[in-house]
Amino acid sequence: MKIYFLLIPFVFLAKFLGADEWTSFRGPTGMGVTIQKIPTSWNSSSILWKNSIPGEGQSSVVEAGNKIFVTASEKSGKKRTLLCFSKDKGKLLWQKTINFKGEESSHRMNGWCTPTPATEGNRVVAFFGPAGMHCFDLDGRKIWELDLGDFPGSWGAAASPIIRSGIVYQNCDSMGPSRLVAISLETGKTLWDSPRIEKPRGGWSTPIFITHNGISQLILNGEYGVRGYDPTNGKEVWFCKGFNGRGSPVPFYGNGLLYVVNGKPGDLYAVDPSGQKDVSKSHLKWQARRNGGRDLPSPVMIKSMVLVTSMSGVITCYDAQTGKTYWVDRLEGAFSGSPLITEDHYFIQNESGITFVIRPNEDKLDVISKNSLSADSGEIFRSTLSTINGKIYTRSNNRIYCISTSM
Repeated sequence: MKIYFLLIPFVFLAKFLGADEWTSFRGPTGMGVTIQKIPTSWNSSSILWKNSIPGEGQSSVVEAGNKIFVTASEKSGKKRTLLCFSKDKGKLLWQKTINFKGEESSHRMNGWCTPTPATEGNRVVAFFGPAGMHCFDLDGRKIWELDLGDFPGSWGAAASPIIRSGIVYQNCDSMGPSRLVAISLETGKTLWDSPRIEKPRGGWSTPIFITHNGISQLILNGEYGVRGYDPTNGKEVWFCKGFNGRGSPVPFYGNGLLYVVNGKPGDLYAVDPSGQKDVSKSHLKWQARRNGGRDLPSPVMIKSMVLVTSMSGVITCYDAQTGKTYWVDRLEGAFSGSPLITEDHYFIQNESGITFVIRPNEDKLDVISKNSLSADSGEIFRSTLSTINGKIYTRSNNRIYCISTSM
């Protein structure tokens, strides 16, 4: 019997975190893994509902109870809003707007509402860069707010908050002072504040939790490479140097290794996260050439293979243990969002809203379906897919969609 290293640890983790509830960016693992059964084909007739979003943004959909949440901005970021919709009908239940009087530059690929909200219990947290972090209850009552700094730079903020056991973790990289912080979900008080040296560009990568050799770590990609932190105190445990900067893609943990790519063109590399201090030579297991230019979508491991799609649509399949390239091919369109994976399939949505469903194998690219949602050329899809209660949710810059997963 062939053992799939990916499935066992992440099924357990998804169950441990609450039956695969999609409460933060890319789901319970932070790596786009779902144990829900979802179809491999759909079209515009599969849309259960869609609704316009006041403003624009590219945060992904998260859930809490019978509600879902996204963010959007208006007037060049002067108004930044957390929006709450009903999960079943898509009715807008409430919206809370933060008026920002300061100045913040942002890249045309980013915007002012890229970070995805996060939920836990009866709380929802939204991060708006220099407009602060804001916590509400599920009925929209303000609980607390926190100023996390100016975030200088011309690229804007994009890192999403994650919540674990009543603690909010936020990447605060920028072109100025950079840090990783932990905040009490209940009070908004800073629990620890760990300096980082990721200054030249900015912060776009979201941290993830892993458990390696029985020890919990907080993993964060960055300008210079990937780092492991002790989540209890924020101290850096280890660092592995990257290959070309702009570490925006989120690493993937599987088979005891972290698979990491840069934002700028550079190698894919595999790191053993069991070391201490600078492990760039001692725990770098392999590196392999990337294809297709810059990477925004994150890598994933599925069935002992690593798949990475570049912004330009070049998709490459590697052997997860050795880094050997099995094949290189191309998907249609431009890609900003990261993939969703099940036990057997790789789902990735391009900026036109077309989701490619791929059956991984070592021989060639096997696209089993291409699923389109919208013919509106004004819509841009840069979020990632969310699986919630057996349905697929996604959003464009100005609409939110709920897709039926009935077979």
